[in-house]
Amino acid sequence: MGAMSWFSPDRPERRAEPRRAANLAGVVVASGLEVGCVIVDVSDNGMRVRLSRNLSLPEQVTVVEIGAGLAHEARVIRRDGHEAGLKRQGQTRLGGLVPARLTQAREAWIRAGGR
Repeated sequence: MGAMSWFSPDRPERRAEPRRAANLAGVVVASGLEVGCVIVDVSDNGMRVRLSRNLSLPEQVTVVEIGAGLAHEARVIRRDGHEAGLKRQGQTRLGGLVPARLTQAREAWIRAGGR
C-alpha cells in the first residue's frame, strides 16, 4: 500500500476544529522569500496553503490574504510538495500603520493590488 499524503482526503481528520474551504489569493512572505499561494482552507487556529511553486519554507512565515488585507503570522507544521499546513499565531490588518516586522508583508500586499 502506498504512502498517504498529509492532505489526502482518505486521511482521518485529527483537528479539534473543522476546516472551512477558502480558495483565497495570497502571498507567503518570510525573510528573503515572497511566493504566491492559494489559501485552500482555514480553521480557527490554522490554514492550508498551496504554493505557486515547490520550495522549502522556513519555520515562521506570514501569509498575506490579499482580498481582506490581512497578514496571518504562522508557524509551518506540515509540508507536502506544493502544500503546507500552518498554525496561525496572529493576525494584523495591513491597511494602515503596521509593526516593523510586517513591513515586508504590507509591501507584498500593495504589489499584489491591495489598497
